Amino acid sequence: MTFKTLDDLDAGQRVLVRLDLNSPVEDGEVQDNRRFDRHATTVQELADRGDRVVLMAHQGRPGGDDFVSLEQHADILAGHIGMDVKFVADTYGDEAIEAIRGLEAGEVLLLENTRMLDEELPEEDPEVKAETEFVQTLSQEFDAYVNDAYSAAHRKHASLVGFPLVLPSYAGRVMESEYEANSSIATQEFEGDVTMVVGGTKATDVIGVMNALDEKVDQFLLGGIAGELFLRAAGHEVGYDVGGMDLFDDQWEANEDLIRSILDEKGDQIVLATDLAYEDDNDERAEVPVANITEKDTGYLDVGSDTVATYTPYIHDSEAVFVKGALGLFEDERFAVGTVGVLEAIAETDCFSVVGGGDTSRAIEMYGMSEDDFSHVSIAGGAYIRAMTGESLPAVELLQSN
Repeated sequence: MTFKTLDDLDAGQRVLVRLDLNSPVEDGEVQDNRRFDRHATTVQELADRGDRVVLMAHQGRPGGDDFVSLEQHADILAGHIGMDVKFVADTYGDEAIEAIRGLEAGEVLLLENTRMLDEELPEEDPEVKAETEFVQTLSQEFDAYVNDAYSAAHRKHASLVGFPLVLPSYAGRVMESEYEANSSIATQEFEGDVTMVVGGTKATDVIGVMNALDEKVDQFLLGGIAGELFLRAAGHEVGYDVGGMDLFDDQWEANEDLIRSILDEKGDQIVLATDLAYEDDNDERAEVPVANITEKDTGYLDVGSDTVATYTPYIHDSEAVFVKGALGLFEDERFAVGTVGVLEAIAETDCFSVVGGGDTSRAIEMYGMSEDDFSHVSIAGGAYIRAMTGESLPAVELLQSN
């Protein structure tokens, strides 16, 4: 790790901090999630040492139902850090500048949603973002910039890549821990077996990861959409859209050649599901061996119990296990057997383990497991994938060159 962290930042300064508090919004109510809790560590540390702490974050995208003000976010964050978080409905105008200048040592202020600014969203080079009025004006009020928004580090937005070119810049605690854990599969050497559990609905992402990491991973345990598509390539009658769904055929068309080449060239590394679960006529979970499926006439919502039993020894015998995506529709308790079973198998070991990818990490909390049983539980999606495969993370690279 080559970027500066909070350990390198002198106390008692005016600090501009970029967080990622992007959260689900239900009926206009912003939902609390683990991002608030994670970022609270950085915010509280800065406040406790007497910094004047000003926070930036985004919520949703223009036009979306979740594109709302950050006023509720200030209240939620305050609950996590145990102190008041002031809010101003402005980002770099007169009202924001006045609020910033009025802060006392140890106080915290959250600015309005950065994506309400025209200069924030277009993906542009950092040099272009650094020259925006937003960055030029706001940076004048600070001594240092802290980026804690690892989960947005793959974006070239003004609040992420503009400020490191005009202010001394540091990584917050979330940025520090996420980068170290998520890049470990690409940067660390493990003496024993490395296993990767891959699932989720975005098969293209998963297949790209598999192709990039085949020399780092000893075996891939498959589920989700990608798992069915690989079963289809292996000659089984699954991996098709049925009943009006739109999950498989387009992704098959886009990835068929790569799936077949991975299966042909690295088939000994790939472990496929032996059974799948579906909803029967009584709305109950039912399981069927993959070998017995002669025609796909229903949607499969999870891997089966035999598959979990097959995957578990691989996990127990591994020195490191990485999870990217869920093995089934775990939000429905009937179809959580695969995802929860694999996570419980990981929790039983003392291996190095990283769980991430979209909402997969939510299953840990939903089903009463402890994050302490895993080496790292990531709150990142796209950045997690990029770090694993060694792809560029612009916001991280700017911290490293600062």
